[in-house]
Order: sequence, then structure tokens, then C-alpha cells
Amino acid sequence: MPTDLSPVIAAGTRWLLAAYPPAPGALSRALGEAQARQAVTLACALRYPSDLDAQLLHLLGPGGSDRLDWLTGIEHGTPDGDGAWRTWVDETVVSWAACLLADPAVARRAQDTVTAAGGDPAGDVTRLVHPGEHELQAAPLLRHPDLLDPVAALHRAQLLEHLEGENAAVR
Repeated sequence: MPTDLSPVIAAGTRWLLAAYPPAPGALSRALGEAQARQAVTLACALRYPSDLDAQLLHLLGPGGSDRLDWLTGIEHGTPDGDGAWRTWVDETVVSWAACLLADPAVARRAQDTVTAAGGDPAGDVTRLVHPGEHELQAAPLLRHPDLLDPVAALHRAQLLEHLEGENAAVR
């Protein structure tokens, strides 16, 4: 995976944590952030598998969080500091990450797809593909399929089609 996707990964992670905050406590916050970052990183590896894809993203821009904010009712005026980071949110990547968080089986398919295509499966994604009780308790909103569904549904069909197409090509 291209390494220059870090602004998109950071913004997507931050957006997911703002929309679906982890349980109270430092450990829950760290576990929630780890899960969100793993999901966004894996979604980026699927969406932007080559350096050319990443360069096109930087040229055209990721699109921002406006539609996601509207969908989830997040106000731009919230006291989360400078909102410029929201311009780096990629709606498709966040939607795919929501799909991965909601369904570990889809996350495992995504990891297998990236690996089979010869890519790096986005580092360690153990917390994402095999969530334990601590991960589930730390991020109950972030892992709740019903709560994630409005965001996941935006681009779920595209993700599943991508996973099927890539897996069919490998067979």
C-alpha cells in the first residue's frame, strides 16, 4: 500500500471516532482507535492499491466528510478543533471501513484480497478481523452493525463487488 495515504487514514479514523465514540477510559479509547485505524487502513489498501491511485487521490482530493456528517447528524461547529482535517475524509474509504468493522468475516475477506493481490494487508489487523471481548467492549458503537449501517450502506455493494471480483480473478 502506498505510504502517502496517511492523511486520509488519519482523517477517516478521526471521523469514525467522532461519529462512534469508544467507551469511557484511556484503554477503551486506545482500543477503539486501533480498531478504527485498522479498518480505515485496510479500506485504503483496497481502494488505493497502487502509487498511481494514491497520486490521483492527492491530485483530485478525497471529497471531505460533508455527506457523512449530514447522514450521522454531526455538526461542523462541534468543539473538535480545526475542521480542516474533514477535507481529507474519503467517503468511500469510511463506508468500507464501517463495513469491515461491522462484519469481521468481510474484514477477513478484505485482508485475504489485499494479500492475494500481492499487497501488504495493511499491517496488523488482528483487532479488526478477530475482535476479542476487550475490543468489543471498548468500542460498542464502532462495532455495532445497526448503528454503522447508514454509513456502511453507502458503498457496501461496491466493496462486496470489489471483493468478489478480486477473489474471482485470483482463483
